[in-house]
Amino acid sequence: MTLNPFNALASYVERADPGERAALARLSPDEPLRPHEIAALARALLSAGLQPETWRTATWQRWALVAHGIALAGHDGQGRLGEQLARASVAESRVSKMLTARGDAFTQLLPRVLRLLASKGVRPNWHELGALVLKEGSAERDAQAQAEDIRLRLAGHYFSALNRKEKTA
Repeated sequence: MTLNPFNALASYVERADPGERAALARLSPDEPLRPHEIAALARALLSAGLQPETWRTATWQRWALVAHGIALAGHDGQGRLGEQLARASVAESRVSKMLTARGDAFTQLLPRVLRLLASKGVRPNWHELGALVLKEGSAERDAQAQAEDIRLRLAGHYFSALNRKEKTA
């Protein structure tokens, strides 16, 4: 059975030596990849069963953001991302910014949110977040619609969890 690429990538990052993990955590996905970053990223992607040989620059950058995020905050595929954000007490304003950000603004904002999650000991669900990263900014109309669906589901889970949290407080 083949692992989901997000699970496989997270498994690779967990098993990687500290230097490799650090290289992935230091990636700057919003800038051109440097040679040592490309090497660490390529090893991670290939170990996850991905085939980056024919990818365009935008695809490399999207996967760089995913690998960077997994190295920063880990992966928990069991929970819902919106609920994880609420559990970590991520402010409504920050979640709203993340949901409305597009392009470079999204790429710059996401690592900040991930660092916040990591500081609270909450690992995000990369099945949801990774799908959003990969579809975000796509020129394909279907991918854009799917990204919006993901954003709305994330918002629904976040605000529902926040509402439950406020009622029990």
